[in-house]
Amino acid sequence: MVELHGDERIDYLLAEENLRIIQSSSVFAFSLDAVLLAKFTYVPIKRGNILDLCTGNGVIPFFLSNRSRATITGVELQERLYDMALRNTKLNELEDQVHFIHGDLKDMPKTLGNGKFDLVTCNPPYFPTPKEDYKNENEHLAIARHEIYCTLEDVVWSCSRLTKSGGKVSMVHRPGRLPDLITLFRKYQIEPKRIQLVYPKPGKEANMVLIEGTRDGKPDLRVLPPLYIYQENGLYSDEMRNILYGN
Repeated sequence: MVELHGDERIDYLLAEENLRIIQSSSVFAFSLDAVLLAKFTYVPIKRGNILDLCTGNGVIPFFLSNRSRATITGVELQERLYDMALRNTKLNELEDQVHFIHGDLKDMPKTLGNGKFDLVTCNPPYFPTPKEDYKNENEHLAIARHEIYCTLEDVVWSCSRLTKSGGKVSMVHRPGRLPDLITLFRKYQIEPKRIQLVYPKPGKEANMVLIEGTRDGKPDLRVLPPLYIYQENGLYSDEMRNILYGN
């Protein structure tokens, strides 16, 4: 048994019926962004090393553990979320495969070494917001949502340093940051290889973008078909229902 703190609860990890996760509405609960990134990204199947930056309660490493036998490490700055991730590892009996580090992603190249990972994933803070705008927000949620402790450039720089030549970097972000993502990927020798736009439903503007690049890769970008979360009738699309709940 693992101990729960405050308003924490234990949820099943959607289609991954063998996995459960500790969450909290006031501290951290995963969203569709993490689900879609974990589904979108390439993973080494049998062996290798995967790193997830801004890991939160560890949701992406746990999703990826069902797709890969690789060793998976998550990095989280916030001590409360790091503690949740550790307890989630114990809850799912994944101590041999999934590990977590409490630290700043900007320090990870020095801590872990350059070029050590076959895949680096990240669901980073989306909003470059002045400090005055988040003074009254929940601290945990503000740090997760806003570029308080790291900028997008910090994230891409760290991903580049940590990824092997030929390794993959996968991220989810807002479509408005796509030009920045492509510019920064190329600045730090990550060649964009796959992009997919995610739409709430047909007729609406995209509200997420998934991007994957290869460290030291050659130019050759594929734009995947759009992914719609909902149908016109408000029900999940077939593709989204399959991602969330399986066949």
